[in-house]
Amino acid sequence: MRQNECVSFTSSTKLDQIRPVLAEAADLARRALIDSVEGGVGEYLGVTAEDDTAATHRFIADLPGYRGWQWAVVVAAPDGADTATISETVLLPGPDALVAPGWLPWDERIRPGDLGPGDLLPPRQQDPRLVPGYVATGDPAIDDVAFELGLGRTQVISREGRLDAAERWHEGEFGPDSEMAKAAPSTCGLCGFFLPIAGSLSAAFGVCGNEYAADGRVVHAEYGCGAHSDTELPTGAGSPQFDPYDDAAVEVTAPAEAASAPAEATPQPHPTDETPLDTQSTD
Repeated sequence: MRQNECVSFTSSTKLDQIRPVLAEAADLARRALIDSVEGGVGEYLGVTAEDDTAATHRFIADLPGYRGWQWAVVVAAPDGADTATISETVLLPGPDALVAPGWLPWDERIRPGDLGPGDLLPPRQQDPRLVPGYVATGDPAIDDVAFELGLGRTQVISREGRLDAAERWHEGEFGPDSEMAKAAPSTCGLCGFFLPIAGSLSAAFGVCGNEYAADGRVVHAEYGCGAHSDTELPTGAGSPQFDPYDDAAVEVTAPAEAASAPAEATPQPHPTDETPLDTQSTD
């Protein structure tokens, strides 16, 4: 197959630009397709010139799953030839064809966060982020110690790798431009929980040691949060000035004094009381 990308094709109406022996070979091209494939040869789309001795005839590929694809048949005829011959046949995607995305090597497809437990991710060949351990890194804090002790790792991070990391950290969630940092009362560089890292990046970055904040994360010295070591409670915080009101308690109030005492009632005799009967004399 000569190409595997989508092609744009417009039928040529100016056949005088193509040698007649090539332009008139459409039937020859169709027969070549019918003989070489098992069906699927659709409507004729036209012809385009490849050069003075070759032209490409195209047909709709009437195949399941190949909507928008085209059959391309290249015919050739050297100068002075009276007939054309079949050079090659190929199935190509048209401008509206559904095709797979271009292939990318794994080291270009991998993204931050793709690494999972048990996965192995070696660095790329000639990774610009790494240099051999015996080559100076440009960081005096590392180079001086390595040269003095004669020790070193097989590879160390390069200056380019450090700059890339610094840019990511600066623009990330714990950088000085984050919303948390803008609302913070102070910066990490002045916080007691700030643990500076070694090397040339120590001037701008450290690790947070506060378990209630960005614990264990690399933070910029100008980043900040509400858990700063110098954070104080607002004035007046503490015990309330008044006791809490208990709405379940019973409120006892004294009864109001009567306006006037009621008149003393005359006791009435009870029917069972022994009282003398009022007797009248009768004649």
